[in-house]
Amino acid sequence: MKVRISIGIAVLLLVILSAGYQSKNISTTQTISHIGFTIYNLSAITAGPDGNLWFTEFTANKIGKISPITGAITQYSVSAANAGPSGITAGPDGNLWFAEGIGKIGKISPTDGKITEYPVSIDYGIPHSITAGADGNLWFTETKGQYAYICKISPATGNVTEYLVPTVSGGTDSIISGPDGNLWFTQAAGNQIGKISPVTGDITEYTMLKDGGDSESITSGPDGNLWFTDLKGIENISPQTGVVTEYLLPAGGSKPVGITAGPDGNMWFTVGNQVGKISPITGIITRYSISTANAGPSGITAGPDGNLWFTEEIGKIGKISLKDGKITEYSINNRSQK
Repeated sequence: MKVRISIGIAVLLLVILSAGYQSKNISTTQTISHIGFTIYNLSAITAGPDGNLWFTEFTANKIGKISPITGAITQYSVSAANAGPSGITAGPDGNLWFAEGIGKIGKISPTDGKITEYPVSIDYGIPHSITAGADGNLWFTETKGQYAYICKISPATGNVTEYLVPTVSGGTDSIISGPDGNLWFTQAAGNQIGKISPVTGDITEYTMLKDGGDSESITSGPDGNLWFTDLKGIENISPQTGVVTEYLLPAGGSKPVGITAGPDGNMWFTVGNQVGKISPITGIITRYSISTANAGPSGITAGPDGNLWFTEEIGKIGKISLKDGKITEYSINNRSQK
């Protein structure tokens, strides 16, 4: 394994947006009868090749899907006990691939719900986030004690290759395929953003300044930059220059979590008990409140219906309309089990 360290000190352009900050409260909840009570810790969500939205249930140990047309939810149990599924993505082979906290990568067929699991290492690595790479492999982040890795798994063979991240105790988290063909990832504890070449395995790390830190989710934006959430707000990094721009949220608020590009050209994110959007052009931020108290919105993705879909840790899937900001929620308790 060849790893070349290239530390770039990113230039931070601080943009405080108090004048452009807006907040809206447009929310509705679909009436659903609850059967019992379960803590699901819904985590990541992604659009599947079958037209459904697929998501992970960390605590309930399940993979779920929801129809954007009917709102019907179907759940599939992961065979390994306490697997703790987290990140999920659509693979180049037509399956949904997901990370398991017990040291495995799983895939589920959208056709019949069959789940196959692959061990990632012999020394108890913990996968977190996963994404499809331009090279046809699935790439994921992994932690082994104080060491962090970027890994790839072949969808054809299930073979796994690991690349050690240079920074010790950096803690890799989210990963995404960038517009430059590299895989970009966040380092939650290292105050850095990293990238890895799928061709050479070379890793480059960009050190953030102290204004941000604790970066979490990352995604590609329509402006050609990589956008990510951190402790204080929303940031982007240029894949060409490594220059970072930060957009602060009001002080004393909750930390942003998930982020995705919307079909309207904005970047959408989850924060506190709200869903927000930021314009890549103006930097203006607008937030929409969720009616359910302490919903815990987490992962977010664009759906095939033109809406944004997100997970709620309490056991609901939400969608927000781009037309009017209306939020609808669907309870996991209203589902079929397989």
